[in-house]
Amino acid sequence: MNDRLDTVVVGGGQAGLAVSHELTEAGVPHVVLERGRVGQTWRGRWDSFCLVTPNWSVQLPGHHYDGDDPDGFMPRDQIVAYLERYAASFDAPVREGVEVTALRAGSNGQLGLDTSDGSIEARNVVLSTGAYQRPNRPRAAESLPGDLLQIDVESYRNPGDLPDGAVLVVGSGQSGCQISEELHQAGRDVFLACGRAGWGPRRFNGHDMVWWLDAACSFDDRVEDLPEPGARLWGNIQASGHDGGHDLHYRTLHAMGVTLLGHFLGADVRDALFAPDLQASIAWGDQRHEKIIGDFRDHAAAAGLPWEDLDPAQPVDAEPLERLPLSELGAVVFTSGFRPDYESWVDFPDAFDDLGFPVHRDGASTAVPGLYFVGVHFLRKRKSSLLIGVGEDAAIVARQIAGR
Repeated sequence: MNDRLDTVVVGGGQAGLAVSHELTEAGVPHVVLERGRVGQTWRGRWDSFCLVTPNWSVQLPGHHYDGDDPDGFMPRDQIVAYLERYAASFDAPVREGVEVTALRAGSNGQLGLDTSDGSIEARNVVLSTGAYQRPNRPRAAESLPGDLLQIDVESYRNPGDLPDGAVLVVGSGQSGCQISEELHQAGRDVFLACGRAGWGPRRFNGHDMVWWLDAACSFDDRVEDLPEPGARLWGNIQASGHDGGHDLHYRTLHAMGVTLLGHFLGADVRDALFAPDLQASIAWGDQRHEKIIGDFRDHAAAAGLPWEDLDPAQPVDAEPLERLPLSELGAVVFTSGFRPDYESWVDFPDAFDDLGFPVHRDGASTAVPGLYFVGVHFLRKRKSSLLIGVGEDAAIVARQIAGR
C-alpha cells in the first residue's frame, strides 16, 4: 500500500461502495479499506436474516436491484452477492482484510490512518463504517449471572446454536421481533423484554409500507424534523420481510405465544426483573403508528390516491411477569440497538456530538478538514443509512472531494 494517497474510504459495505462508485465517476483516485470482505456487516447477520425493505428499494448508484423479484426481500447471502456484483461492476479499488485501527492528524495537514497493513496518510478520508457499529447492551445486563449465555444480536446465528431452555430477548425493534418469532417457531419458550418501538402494517391500501414511506417523502425527514435529537437512536418500524413479508409487532407476537414483558431491569440472585411498563410501551408504539399512518393518509389525500382507514388496533390482553426465574433460561439475546463508535478509534473528539454522531455539513466534518461521513443514521435524511438513500449522500460527498 502506498503511504500517501489522495482519498481513503473506510468500509466496504453499501455506503463505502456507493462513495467509491461516485469517486470513480468523478475521476478521483482512491482506495477502499475493508476489515473483512465486501459486505462484511451483512455477512455477520444471522442465518435466516433478510431485508425488511423490498428489493426494488435497493438503489445504489449505477446499479439498482437487478433480480427478478422486486417486491420480495433478499436474504443475507443474496445481499452479499449483490454487493459483490456491484463492486465488480466498476472495478472498485477495495483492499479486503485491512482494518483501520486509528484515524489521527497526519503531517502537513494530511490525515493519518493506522491500519493492520501499516500507516498511511491521505488528503481526504471518508468514514463509511456503517450504521451498526457498537451493540448497545443495557447496564442492567451486568447483574446477570456469568454462567448464563449472553450474546448480542451480531453473535446470534440460529436457534440450534443456543443451549436448551427458554430464551430472553432484550430489545424489541426489528431484530428482536424477528429473532423472537424464529425462536418461537423453532419450539423455544420466548420472553421478549419490550421497549419503545413503532410499528406499521406490512401492506395496506394496495402498497407495501416502504412504498408509502417513499411516496410520502418520509425518507427525506431530517434530524430537525424529529421530536428530539435522541430519536436518531429509536428502533426502526417493527415489521418482517420473511415469507414474502408480513406484519410483525407486539400484537402478532403475543398472539403466537411469545411472552411480552416490560423493560429489563436486571437480576437478583434468583430472578430476572422487569418493569411494569409493557402497556406504556405498547401505547407509545401505537402513537408512533398513528403518526405514520396519518402522514400516509395526508399524502393520499394530496395525491388523489384511494384510501381506506385501517381497523383500530385492539388492546393487548397481557399481564406481564415482573419476575422470571433465572433457572428457566438457557440464554439471553440482546437486541437493544447500536450506537456510534467513532470516538474509540478517531482521535478528533470535536468531530462528534454528545450522542457520538458526526458534526458535519452535508457529510463534511465541520471540525476536521478533509474528513467525511457516509452511511450514518440521519446523516442528512432518514434514508441516509439505507439502501434506498445512501447513494444520494455518496454523490454529495464525492462532489465535495472532487471540488477540493
